Amino acid sequence: MTRILAIFIIILYVYTTISTITVLLMENRNPVKSLSWVLVLLFLPVVGMFFYLLLGQDYRKKKIISKKSIRRVTERQVALFDINKLDSNLIDNNQLNLVNLLYKNSESAGYAFNKVEVLSTGITTFEALFNAIQHAKDHIHIEFFIFDDDIIANKLRELLIQKAKEGIRVRMIYDYWGSFHLSKKYLNSLKDAGVYVRPFLPFRWKISRSSKINYRNHRKLVVIDGKTGFTGGLNIADRYIYGNKLGIWRDTFICIEGAAVHGLQLLFMIDWYFVDRKLIEGKKYFPEPETFDRNLIQIVNSGPDTDWEAIMQGIASAIMSATKYVYIHSPYYMPTEVIASCIEMSALSGIDVRLMIPLRSDSKLSDASTSSYLGKALEAGVKVFRYKEGFLHSKAIVIDDFISIVGSCNMDERSFVQNFEANVFVYEKKTAFHLKKLFFEDMEKCEELSLDVWSNRTRRQKMKESFARLFSPLM
Repeated sequence: MTRILAIFIIILYVYTTISTITVLLMENRNPVKSLSWVLVLLFLPVVGMFFYLLLGQDYRKKKIISKKSIRRVTERQVALFDINKLDSNLIDNNQLNLVNLLYKNSESAGYAFNKVEVLSTGITTFEALFNAIQHAKDHIHIEFFIFDDDIIANKLRELLIQKAKEGIRVRMIYDYWGSFHLSKKYLNSLKDAGVYVRPFLPFRWKISRSSKINYRNHRKLVVIDGKTGFTGGLNIADRYIYGNKLGIWRDTFICIEGAAVHGLQLLFMIDWYFVDRKLIEGKKYFPEPETFDRNLIQIVNSGPDTDWEAIMQGIASAIMSATKYVYIHSPYYMPTEVIASCIEMSALSGIDVRLMIPLRSDSKLSDASTSSYLGKALEAGVKVFRYKEGFLHSKAIVIDDFISIVGSCNMDERSFVQNFEANVFVYEKKTAFHLKKLFFEDMEKCEELSLDVWSNRTRRQKMKESFARLFSPLM
């Protein structure tokens, strides 16, 4: 009887494995990824199946957030422009291709005549954010990957409780894994005060739910009264002001007023519908916007709920449109082949391409993996700068004194393919000049990495980096 049961279990496992491999191959993924999972499934019985069910499934085609849900939220009267009637004075033909791409690959509408303020330190960012929340009159929508239970997070908690008690509708989304250490006491104090708090993709023991833990909401969004919006790379944590073992974290956030706030509002509403299964209704969430500077903004989101890897495609197209320079801030550099090729081709063609990364990051594995990607970039002529004063966590790109890209998306496969991300594409000289100025100021706090220094790494270091690179899609 025992032998029969063992044979039955083996047959069942073999059948399941073959079926899983067949499904995996039919998804037509990147061949390297597919082959990696096939090898894992074949040579790590049981364990391989467990990890595939937990981390390996592709939900881009299955749509974690359905198109129907998105349509229910986005069918609103918002202040967007007709892309076919775009004012040629706002952008030229070089940028029009990029605008069209983002409109088609993610339905990223464009919003004209906004006010944009770049915030480059934790102090200025939290001051502006808390001041806007303090002056909220109707509603506060707030969504971050990480809420740390520390000084800054508790100051925010007290402020949100105060506003909720004043009758302001406060909605808060936190990523379950990103904010895993957030205490029940912290969350319950908000709920008890009337703040509507929801986790994004909380862990469940059911395989159907737990298999989505590899897909995280990495967005950082704040919308106040539908009139003021914030987004960028910063989280709610002390390290942006007080620092940690890496020093003070340098990040970039932007504050927006005007029509583009409607785009941030729509994105928050999509995420809220997913976590709460309730539509946020009312014209008050989309007030008539004021007119500010002559510019154009697109709010671009990507993740397992989109048909295309929209932010990655947008960044690639923007880099290839450059005629003068491309300056990139990124805390991690583990690019997809598409992004790496665009950066290298731009440098080879004579464009001034500069990449700024931290000297040390918050992950030794990421540091090692990042180093493995630098050789080809340096050989192509990319100037690589390593930030020494604290940890560079900024995700910002400026191109040709006109295109600025700021958001939550890192230069790695996890951000481009798996995470829910949000980036702002700004078409305007003023914002570009500001980001360019900040980049040069940051260069003074860097050491430049030469190809000679990189090439003279020890054999042991090269082996460690090559091994770490194998895990780059998971980091």
